[in-house]
Amino acid sequence: MSGVWVFKNGVYRLVENPAAEHGAASRKKCLVYLPTGQVVTSYRCLEQILTGLGWERYYSGDPDLFQFHKQSSIDLISLPRDYNKFNSIYMYDIVVKNPNLFQVRDG
Repeated sequence: MSGVWVFKNGVYRLVENPAAEHGAASRKKCLVYLPTGQVVTSYRCLEQILTGLGWERYYSGDPDLFQFHKQSSIDLISLPRDYNKFNSIYMYDIVVKNPNLFQVRDG
């Protein structure tokens, strides 16, 4: 038997496909650059957009991070080096630091 044990209402039960049970909440998210409607599909794409908005690459020496800094603020965007680990948490960080320019949508 494989799956995930879930405790709910005082009962443990085995859920064999937890993604199917969560429905819309488990859908993959995507980051959209609103002025052009462009979906961010890679770090190359994201870097071009952020550079155009005044963000610069920041080299911290940590090989696991891909970072951007804006000289006009104290904000730092830190992303996992592996784009496959780029998830909604990182996307919302970009949205918060760039108001009205990005949106996270269901993919």
